Amino acid sequence: MANLGEEKKEELKLYSYWRSSCAHRVRIALNLKGIKYEYIPVNLLKGDHLDPDFKKINPMGFVPALVDGDVVISDSLAILMYLDEKYPEPPLLPRDLHKRALNFQASSIVLSGIQPHQNISVIRFIEEKISSEEKNAWVNNAITKGFAALEQLLASCAGKYATGDEVHLADLFLAPQIHGAINRFQINMEPYPTLAKCYEAYNDLPAFQNAVPEKQPDAPAPAPSLPPSDSVNRKLLSAQ
Repeated sequence: MANLGEEKKEELKLYSYWRSSCAHRVRIALNLKGIKYEYIPVNLLKGDHLDPDFKKINPMGFVPALVDGDVVISDSLAILMYLDEKYPEPPLLPRDLHKRALNFQASSIVLSGIQPHQNISVIRFIEEKISSEEKNAWVNNAITKGFAALEQLLASCAGKYATGDEVHLADLFLAPQIHGAINRFQINMEPYPTLAKCYEAYNDLPAFQNAVPEKQPDAPAPAPSLPPSDSVNRKLLSAQ
C-alpha cells in the first residue's frame, strides 16, 4: 500500500496505430525496458490523426505520440532517446563510438530513406495522381534501395543482431521495416542475407514479437477460416 504522501505514478500513454512502423519501433523499446503503458489507438485510415484533439498532442498529425505526465513527445526517434535517458536499462546505444555511429546511420536510412516513401498519405497521393502500378514501383524502389544500403553497411559488423550480439537502436528500426516490407509489400529478402538473419533473430525475442502489428489491440481480427467440411460443402454447392 502506498504512503499517503506518495504520489501515484501515472502510466505512460502511447498514441499508436497498429500498422505504423514508427509506432512499432517505440512499442519494442517500451517492451525491452519493461515499461507499462496505456495503448491509445489512432486509426489513420479513418482520419483520427486529423482530429483537432489529437493535433493538440501532435500538430503534424502523425503517430506515435508519447505522453508522460506533462511531457508530450511526438517523434519516434525523440521518444526513443527520451525513454533511453529516463530508463537506461537496457541501453539502446552501445558504448563503442563506432558502433554507436553505425546504429544512428542504419536508423537514419530507415527513418529518412525508406519509411517516409511508404507512408499512407504518400502512397494515396501517388495512386490518385498516377496509378496503382506506379505506387507499387515507388514503394518497391524505396525499400530495395534502402535495404541494399543497409546490407552493405551492416554485413561486416552484424552479429546475432544488426551491430553485434546485443539489441540496439538499429534493430528497433530494422525489425518494423523488414516486417512491413515482407508482409505489406511482398519484398523478397533473398538479396539481403544480413537483414534476413537479423529478422529471424528478432522472431525469438518476446519484446519484438509482442510489438508486432498483428498483436496490437486495434489490429483487425483475422478472417475466420472455414472448417474442412464447410469448405467441401461450399465447393459442392458451387459445382451445382
